[in-house]
Amino acid sequence: MDMKQRPRRNRRTQAIRDLCQESRISERGLIWPTFLLEAPNANESIASMPGQRRMGIDTLSGEIEKLLPLGLRGVCVFACVDDTKKDSRGSFALDDDHFYLSGLRKLKQRFGENLVVMTDLALDPYSSDGHDGLVQNGEVVNDETVNLLSQMAVLQADTGADWIGPSDMMDGRVGAVRGALDKAGYTNTAIISYSAKYASAFYGPFREALDSAPRSGDKKTYQMNPANRAEALREVLLDIDEGADIVMVKPALSYLDVIRDLSQATTVPLAAYNVSGEYSMIKAAAEKGWIDEGAAAKETVLSLFRAGAQIILSYWTPFLLKSTESLVLESGA
Repeated sequence: MDMKQRPRRNRRTQAIRDLCQESRISERGLIWPTFLLEAPNANESIASMPGQRRMGIDTLSGEIEKLLPLGLRGVCVFACVDDTKKDSRGSFALDDDHFYLSGLRKLKQRFGENLVVMTDLALDPYSSDGHDGLVQNGEVVNDETVNLLSQMAVLQADTGADWIGPSDMMDGRVGAVRGALDKAGYTNTAIISYSAKYASAFYGPFREALDSAPRSGDKKTYQMNPANRAEALREVLLDIDEGADIVMVKPALSYLDVIRDLSQATTVPLAAYNVSGEYSMIKAAAEKGWIDEGAAAKETVLSLFRAGAQIILSYWTPFLLKSTESLVLESGA
């Protein structure tokens, strides 16, 4: 059957059903963003993100093993690629045996349906230009990028990953990825689209963690203008029409109005990404003794649920899962 929309994708496993549940504010809606290095036992601190680490697949698996009994439902995995493997076309992304793909495969083999594994689908970890798409004559080109992303998506789905996460903001990429996945037989693999991703000042620590900052220019020709609110709905509706199963707002704290708008205007699950800069601001203030770190972390994440997000990607996830104080509220957003 030629179907772009398959609502059953969001019901396929208990972990997915928990993450897509509409009326709750709890640990079940949290996803932990993680940074994957090639060496299996790697474990490196990130200077601009105190408490977060770049890890090899064995180290990461060990951390996940500790968090699953506490309620962890999902991880989003980002590839930390050495500069020697980057080129202008992001060719390493299409190496079907590189460490990112083998790492995703190991996570699914080890944890199965107990863990939702979300991928990152963009060229910036692999590109010597540091952009989410191909750069030609100083311009990030759309259609050529989408073609590469579609190929990458099939490789990622082949690992058993549950959710493919296009984070690139190219026009039409959700429809192209959906078509490629379906053609390859991955009709049950869902797309969680970075639908309203803004050209934000809050990404700095993340770009240090991945060494993925643009080598020239900026990302304003494809990421959204922070001044625009109505445009977010346009982007989200386009992605849903193209086959997105879940949509996302990124960053989160400066865009609570956007989260609220979209929560009221759409019926697919809504995610929000509590990004690196939002995390590191609290860490830095806490180190100065200016703020209660734990209380600020909880209030931050709680505000995102309150605004209407059902799924939160947050670096605070391990802390919140280990917290003795419940975040659960009895009313949905």
